[in-house]
Amino acid sequence: MRLIVARCEVRYSGRLDALLPEALRLIVVKADGSVLVHADAGGYKPLNWMTPPTVIEEDSSPPTEIVVRKRAGASEDRLEITIAEVLSDVTHDMGSPDDDAALSKDGVEAHLQELLADQPRWCGEGLRLVRREWPTDIGPVDLMCRDAEEEWVAVEIKRVAGIDAVEQLTRYLERIRLDPALASCRGVLAAQTIKPQARVLADSRGIACVEVDLAVLRGEREPDLRLFAA
Repeated sequence: MRLIVARCEVRYSGRLDALLPEALRLIVVKADGSVLVHADAGGYKPLNWMTPPTVIEEDSSPPTEIVVRKRAGASEDRLEITIAEVLSDVTHDMGSPDDDAALSKDGVEAHLQELLADQPRWCGEGLRLVRREWPTDIGPVDLMCRDAEEEWVAVEIKRVAGIDAVEQLTRYLERIRLDPALASCRGVLAAQTIKPQARVLADSRGIACVEVDLAVLRGEREPDLRLFAA
């Protein structure tokens, strides 16, 4: 991970245009291609950001301009950072993405993955497991399945799924779909609890959401019966 503290101006162009005037900011460049621009206020949220896959270009060392590009359908999103002064520019080794992915799973998530691998039908009717921990170049997706129509389905599993989980699955799908044989792969987010904001974002990206009950998966109780009026 690279951390740059610099006086800079930030211009974003793409689906919309935005300009951050020159000020002292923290620029975070992650190994997966994420770029985030923070101020020393406003909590944890960045002022602007770009999610992977990205192309990052610098004009010199130390840089006076950093350009981050990302293909967005037929257009291109650009984050142009014009640097007037660099106060600090350091890089830290945070380990491999595979190490991070392994650590991100708590005991409940690992158990959910095992149970859903044995019973993938809970993630969608007709699903069958092809492989657990399907590899991508930015980390493994939890389950790769095929449905009754032989279409590919990538399943990401969380205990509690928020917006970050949707973003993570979106990144996996972008990498998976680069393979022409998997270009139609769809995503399913499975969790014990899915936050309302995550549902909205997932729906906008064509990702299905499934809430699962750990007790039902374990066979400790029967699933709830739901009656609907005609």
